[in-house]
Amino acid sequence: MYNILTLNKISAVGLENFSDGYNCGADIASPDAILVRSASMHETELNKKTLAIARAGAGVNNIPIEKCIEEGVVVFNTPGANANAVKELVIAGLLLTSRKIVPAIDWAKTLKGNGDTVPKDVEKGKSAFAGPEIFGKTLGVVGLGAIGILVANAAFSLGMKVIGFDPFLSENGKASLDSHVSVTADINDIYAKSDYITLHLPLNESTRDLINKETLAVMKDNVRILNFARGELVNTEDIIDALENGKVSAYITDFPNDTLIGAAGVIAVPHLGASTPESEDNCAIMAVNQIKDFLENGNIKNSVNLPDVSVARTGKHRMTIIHKNVAGVVSPITTTLAKENVNIDNMVSKSKGEYSYTMIDTDTDVSAEAVAAVTEIDGVIRVRVIK
Repeated sequence: MYNILTLNKISAVGLENFSDGYNCGADIASPDAILVRSASMHETELNKKTLAIARAGAGVNNIPIEKCIEEGVVVFNTPGANANAVKELVIAGLLLTSRKIVPAIDWAKTLKGNGDTVPKDVEKGKSAFAGPEIFGKTLGVVGLGAIGILVANAAFSLGMKVIGFDPFLSENGKASLDSHVSVTADINDIYAKSDYITLHLPLNESTRDLINKETLAVMKDNVRILNFARGELVNTEDIIDALENGKVSAYITDFPNDTLIGAAGVIAVPHLGASTPESEDNCAIMAVNQIKDFLENGNIKNSVNLPDVSVARTGKHRMTIIHKNVAGVVSPITTTLAKENVNIDNMVSKSKGEYSYTMIDTDTDVSAEAVAAVTEIDGVIRVRVIK
């Protein structure tokens, strides 16, 4: 029986994928794995039994990644599961920032009670809310992951010229990108040429405050900026200054803060990017399936702190080992197993950054003594045997 702790309300459609042998709920004391959406885990004390955490979403800023790997806990996310939902909101954002729809609706509400004069009042006042079409304008897409690619392709289909930037664009990403989308190796091309700029990249120390006084100065006057990725990618004070001096015409973000709410030119959306039933279902299904495959087979897919390793099981038992990515670890593992009379049927070992993951299928039993001996090897973090 595997025990699964849920830290947020997880889609029932996803949880239905747990078969017999799983106990899932919000009050699990010693979980084998944890499912989470937005709850912060930075102050959470991890149980020694916990093997994995799956985030039903792409961002993992709410999870202490380094602490997890140091304790041998695999962290999964669900890239692409909510991509279409975010894409649709970004396209809406393009129109909202262009046509002044939000302030126009707010103004229209002030006409309530004017009776028969409302139609005339509308015709008289509507000119204050005129805005440009997006057709023929240039959209710069910073970050060409699952969401960025969908946004770029959709924007081109709406008649926009599209420039993309992503130094880590994968081969699969290139194949998915519309051939009419221009990809630049210099982010300054995005800043200098775009009428609209949309951000689709993770938050880290190199991307924090990516949009700031210096980068804003490179941009075209009256640029419109969309941020449905992470709030801290845009420096709040600098974007407010740019709106006040006319450099930026509009800023729409899915991450409001106290300064942005109510500021002129800002459209603050209450983090609705993935708030669709389809997105929540997709994320939960992917997270559950990744947890199941890891717990039952040791396979890893979409981990943020360990490499993808997925191999069909052979032999009698499977041993999984999380260890440091340093020389002189794998050889002692195999030597130790041989000394403990464990015969290796198949082995695969891959690394990601400072850490590695080794899976060994054996055609013999793996004793507790063998597990203890491997665990004692310098650099080994966690050993598990799946029967």
